[in-house]
Amino acid sequence: MRSFRLPLFASLTFGFCALLTMAADPAPVTPPLKVLMVCGGCCHDYEQQKIILSAGLSERINAEFTIVHEGGDHRDHKVSIYANPDWAKGYDCVLHNECFGAVNDAAFVEGIARPHFEGVPAVMLHCSTHSYRTAPTDEWRKAVGQTSMSHERNRDLHVKNIAPQHPVMIGFPEEWLDAKDELYKNEKLWENFVPLAKAYGEDTKKDHNVIWVNTYGKGKVFGTTLGHGNATMADPVYLDLVARGLLWACGKLGEAGKPLPGYGAVSGK
Repeated sequence: MRSFRLPLFASLTFGFCALLTMAADPAPVTPPLKVLMVCGGCCHDYEQQKIILSAGLSERINAEFTIVHEGGDHRDHKVSIYANPDWAKGYDCVLHNECFGAVNDAAFVEGIARPHFEGVPAVMLHCSTHSYRTAPTDEWRKAVGQTSMSHERNRDLHVKNIAPQHPVMIGFPEEWLDAKDELYKNEKLWENFVPLAKAYGEDTKKDHNVIWVNTYGKGKVFGTTLGHGNATMADPVYLDLVARGLLWACGKLGEAGKPLPGYGAVSGK
């Protein structure tokens, strides 16, 4: 058998070209997290909040948002997508920022909770905790992680970080002045509720948990009752917190409180 040997120059040229080809190949691009945001209902400026949240979070993490905003200022509106048993299919996370406290159809509400029980991560903001509270089922409350039926008057809240080593709370101040917000009263904490921050209740003369994480079935949930007004939601402290919470729920937050590779902010976005 005849041996075949490339001349030295040809070998070097071949190797150099191979290196150039490797260098020219683009680095793998991490697809953005597909986040469904559901908003609407009474008592809040959802027209602006959906913009504040989608824009602010997109500046912090690699995510794209599909927004469903329905219900006007009604408390009893049934969001149309929830009528489909597969309403959460295709999404990596659902961000709930809705206020429909008068919806009392137990089967409908259980249909909202079910995808989260089956593993779809969730972010629960502010009035989502009070949504569906008249329904004769605990499934939504279990998904949120707590039962709350009322809140105190709008006032300044002094939010204390009680879990500074938790990845979601790394970077959150030891104490944060949340101006002109509402303190939701914890009436029951469900078994997998993990408190992360609290604020003092003037009415009840005791602390209430205002930031937490929860596990509901197979689903991981981040929640906060903070965020009544646009100023709170637009605050960088709040947006940073929700960004970490969303990544945590999706399993994309590192132990140091930073996004896993590919899930941080995308330059030029």
